[in-house]
Amino acid sequence: MTVANGRKLLAIPGPTNLPDEVLQAMHHHSVDIYSGDMLAVTETCLADLKRVFAAPNAHTYIYAANGHGGWEAALTNVLSKGDHVLVLESGRFAVGWGEMGRMLGVEVEVLKGSWQRAVDPAAVEARLVADKGHKIKAILVVQIDTASGVVNDIPAIRRAIDAAGHPALFMVDTVASLGCMPFEMEAWRVDVAMAGSQKGLMTPPGLAFVAANAKARDAHKSAGLRTLYWDWTFREGEIHYQKYCGTPPEQLLFALRKALDMLLEEGLPGAFRRHALLAEATRRAVAVWAEKGALGFSILEPAARSNSITCVLLNGLELEPLYAYCRDKCGLTLGVGLGDYHNRAFRIAHMGHVNAPMLLGALGCIEIALHALHIPHGHGGVQAAVNYLGEQVKA
Repeated sequence: MTVANGRKLLAIPGPTNLPDEVLQAMHHHSVDIYSGDMLAVTETCLADLKRVFAAPNAHTYIYAANGHGGWEAALTNVLSKGDHVLVLESGRFAVGWGEMGRMLGVEVEVLKGSWQRAVDPAAVEARLVADKGHKIKAILVVQIDTASGVVNDIPAIRRAIDAAGHPALFMVDTVASLGCMPFEMEAWRVDVAMAGSQKGLMTPPGLAFVAANAKARDAHKSAGLRTLYWDWTFREGEIHYQKYCGTPPEQLLFALRKALDMLLEEGLPGAFRRHALLAEATRRAVAVWAEKGALGFSILEPAARSNSITCVLLNGLELEPLYAYCRDKCGLTLGVGLGDYHNRAFRIAHMGHVNAPMLLGALGCIEIALHALHIPHGHGGVQAAVNYLGEQVKA
């Protein structure tokens, strides 16, 4: 017996659910890449990405790539072989960014952290103060790590860099945060930011974005890792195809244009508030389920739990029965645990194109599975989420 027949619900942290309008926008005939509509799409997308990054004076770039391509674009445009970078660990993805740098010939140092806590700005300051000769050329961090579910305090890390008087480039991965929570690239003096299309920006996987300020563009002039495909200078050429180093990914760009229209029509503050409400509703449910001890939050400090994804640890339980029940019996696909949390956690994504019915449906399926599989849990998690939303979303 199953109640899964119907539209499937994806609750993984990327790719996220796509609006029908975005899917429809991709049903567009191919157009000339040297004139007309395609030029306007490129121009407006690059301009609106500045709005989303909150970086009116930065330069923005669009790549036919996933987020890992965005990592490589960011690194190769500002660094040279042998440069030393400091990676701030708080889960899987900043470390992965550093691993990419190491393969490119960059010297990588990881400031050890915890999968259960945000980056400690005091530890960052102490490490930078100790770098008397300013050997560290760049600092890499994620705003939200989808493996651990943590959100890092980017302004606090910027203050730590300033307190140390260190000139390193500040580089931030916003793949899981852009469009979901505030990111103020210019105000926070982030030098390079990158993101992908497939999470908060509600677009299919396949586009990566980089924003670079004047300091980063100055470093770019002497960067030794530059290659033609990623190169900012080439992409700023007068011919339109140079914006993509070849044929533009047209249908993905039509999708992006529609997604940005939808996001900006909602308004960034409205999108941030929606994500915050749905995230807290999720946390209210998980807190109730955790009362019996079989489940728990991956992130210890409530303030460090992200508004994009909630990671739930399984204490002595196997993931597969719960995961399979939700998928096969209810039509819900949860995110699996990654890295240190392999087979020890599941992840509930609440980012991008998601609303109350979608979230409550996902939480309801999880609670059904907990009951059906006789997993010890507090009862009434979904009701706690409903109560919270009913209090916050006024008539």
